[in-house]
Amino acid sequence: MHMQFNENPDNNYFFSQPHQPFFVLAFVNAIVMMLVFMLAYKGTIYIAIPSTVFHVYGLTYLLFTPAFFGFLFTTFPRFASTPTIPKKVYMQIFGFFYMGAALFILGSIVSPIFSGIGMLMVFGGHFSGMLVLRTIYKTTKMEDKHDIFWILTAMKLGVFAHLLFIIGQFFYASFIGFATEIAIYLYLFLLTFSVAQRMVPFFSHCIIDKNMLLLKVVFWLLVGHILLEGIYPGASFIVDLGLAALIGRELLRWKLPFPNPNPLLMVLHIALYWVPLAFLLGGLSSLVTMLSGINFLALNIHLLTLGFVFTILIGFGTRVTLGHSGNKMQADKWTTYLFYATQLIVILRLLVSFSAAFGWNFMILFDITVTAWVLLLSIWAYRFFPVLISGKKLT
Repeated sequence: MHMQFNENPDNNYFFSQPHQPFFVLAFVNAIVMMLVFMLAYKGTIYIAIPSTVFHVYGLTYLLFTPAFFGFLFTTFPRFASTPTIPKKVYMQIFGFFYMGAALFILGSIVSPIFSGIGMLMVFGGHFSGMLVLRTIYKTTKMEDKHDIFWILTAMKLGVFAHLLFIIGQFFYASFIGFATEIAIYLYLFLLTFSVAQRMVPFFSHCIIDKNMLLLKVVFWLLVGHILLEGIYPGASFIVDLGLAALIGRELLRWKLPFPNPNPLLMVLHIALYWVPLAFLLGGLSSLVTMLSGINFLALNIHLLTLGFVFTILIGFGTRVTLGHSGNKMQADKWTTYLFYATQLIVILRLLVSFSAAFGWNFMILFDITVTAWVLLLSIWAYRFFPVLISGKKLT
């Protein structure tokens, strides 16, 4: 995970826009962490913290969170009609994430003390980044703060879940499950959906009457999901089925042009359609688990995070990378293949869950899924890192 960042950032293209270093760090973290997780889960290597905690914490706060800040530090000031974020500010936060990620990953192999220091550094970056967004929210003169309110709310809840993770890891292990639920539903999903419901119809040139109640209803249903899971595992199925119906109906109301000939739009539409499907299948699997004890290996969480959050991250990440580097806003053949490959990975992960539920040996499928995911991330990096690092013009 060694990257040279010792050049003067004031004269370095790589640091000239916030999304560039944050996106690169997020993808490098993801590749390294998935390889370590696969080896640890199979028992090939020993890590000093539980492999599932490493997996959930690492992907939430070392992949998605830096990627979120890369996107939001670029777009949040535009949403709020405020000045851009100074380089000095976002570089300090990037430094926390970079050093924290290195310590967390290396520390998980060497000593939990180092991984703990890494978690604290990443938390410092997360908290500082949230304060930057909060300042923008408080200083904007815009009257309509609806969307940025929910984006900021989700980010605050992500910081809260982050704190619970650290407490759970080192002082009170029972907090880990609660932290995971908040991180997945009230942070990763709520933040991504808050951005998507604003941006995707706009990009798709769909003129719709904005549903001002949507995010509020979704928020309280997600709170209900977490509370029900805390009372009895699987009891949240009723809320999940309600979310599937509510969001599915809303997406139909938008009348998104699907299938779309533009791959950059198509991938965003596919990501959104995963949301009701993820809640539907997640709710049904939770019901089956509650009645029979059959284990679906967190099918609900993986469909939501891979099908929706990760797919839309690839879609938005590619758009921002192209649009802010002077490249044409179009997906070439390889980029289009990458978009479809993300869907193959979601389906493979779905098959892993069903294999586990039916009592089959799912480890071969698990290996294939992780390998495919790492390969996808590596190909995206090979294609777009030169654009992010040096501003390469793609032909």
